[in-house]
Amino acid sequence: MSTGHTLLLGAIAGVTILLGMPLGRLERPAATLRVMLNGVAIGILLFLFWDVLSGAWGPLDAALSNVHEHHGGLGPVFGYGALFLGGLAVGLMSLVYYERLLGRPRRMGPGTVAVGDLPAAGPRTLSPARRLALLIAVGIGLHNFGEGLAIGSAANAGDISLATLLVVGFALHNATEGFGIVAPLAADRAAGEPRPSWGSLLGLAAIAGGPTFIGTAVGQSFSSEAMSTVFFTLAAGSILYVVVQLLGIAAKIGRRDLLAWGLLLGLFAGFITDAVVTAGGA
Repeated sequence: MSTGHTLLLGAIAGVTILLGMPLGRLERPAATLRVMLNGVAIGILLFLFWDVLSGAWGPLDAALSNVHEHHGGLGPVFGYGALFLGGLAVGLMSLVYYERLLGRPRRMGPGTVAVGDLPAAGPRTLSPARRLALLIAVGIGLHNFGEGLAIGSAANAGDISLATLLVVGFALHNATEGFGIVAPLAADRAAGEPRPSWGSLLGLAAIAGGPTFIGTAVGQSFSSEAMSTVFFTLAAGSILYVVVQLLGIAAKIGRRDLLAWGLLLGLFAGFITDAVVTAGGA
């Protein structure tokens, strides 16, 4: 398969994330819809958390099996173990301290200016809901880079049918992920905040879906289990952080019945689309 065709497959897998983005521009969504969207976002992200941790644990599990069967030493175990724990810690704690940094007042000139008084530029000026949407997009983007690596590696190995199957499955996956990104924006709309522009929604989609294309390009050049482990664990840490944030929002909204149905819907969407890939032997 040519490089152009492979990159096209990566672009197709990533672009479907746009399908869920228009929901971010709904005019004052009803409270029930906001609860459902929040639940769906949590369900999708919980599935992705399981998905990326499973992918990151694979090389470490194989190294442990090799030690048990006397086919390998402890070097790979410690190496993959360090990548696994380090990536998870960096993915989670970097967002914790990033959020703390954004919440601090910033010195400008002779005095100190409160965050709310800063000029309209940069992440500090984003509302909490839009900041959370950005963090969700970053976490999903790290996850999608790993998916792109899988597509590129399959194409590099000459397995066109597998690469095509991965694209179909990941495209379905990414179509659900857009809903997870825009779910926090419903709170902004209910509070009377202006609708996010199409440009900002496209920017969020690019952050989340673009890495699929980049990962495909990298994966076609070379395959590295260590790289996959790093990106999957970074994604897991960042996804865990935003799930905690969304659970905090959910606790304030109420209607736990709707929240639970939304969560189940998000989980079902994740597992059903993943089954498309698994059914083909990927």
